[in-house]
Amino acid sequence: MSADDADRETDDSADAAEARDASYLKERVYATFTGLAIVLVLLNDTGNRDALHSLYALVIGVLGITTAGYLSDIIAHLAVHRAYPNGREHRQMLRVAGGALSTVVVPGALVGLAALGVFTLEAALRTASIVYLATLVVIAYLAVHRAGLRPLQRVLALGSLVALGAVVIGLQTIAHAG
Repeated sequence: MSADDADRETDDSADAAEARDASYLKERVYATFTGLAIVLVLLNDTGNRDALHSLYALVIGVLGITTAGYLSDIIAHLAVHRAYPNGREHRQMLRVAGGALSTVVVPGALVGLAALGVFTLEAALRTASIVYLATLVVIAYLAVHRAGLRPLQRVLALGSLVALGAVVIGLQTIAHAG
């Protein structure tokens, strides 16, 4: 193997690792936005819902977006590679799906505690929304920070992410309210 071949192989494995990390992060962001939208809709209607119904809606909603992401990975793999994912590829897809599904753990636990009478449903949902928002803020901040942008570019990038995030939250809240 020549030095050029070794460099290309290293570049390919680094690119593959970055693609896996991006996929994992992307699915977590999708699931977080979905969970946040569901929590916000439930929060606006706590008088008509009990904690068990809210927990069910939250878990099923995040499970649905996670399953859709998993299925889209399989379909995309079939279309691009013209083959069903092998064991390693399938495990990677499951890891990504598991990461997305994990976004419901803390908010779900909070709503579950409300079902047990530890918190009011409103307090649990409000805290869950803070957890989801904090998750999105941390992810966006770290992404912008890692990008190596100059200070003004960081501010603009973070501002645009916040603005677009607000649009996504608004649209998803409208969609889940219906």
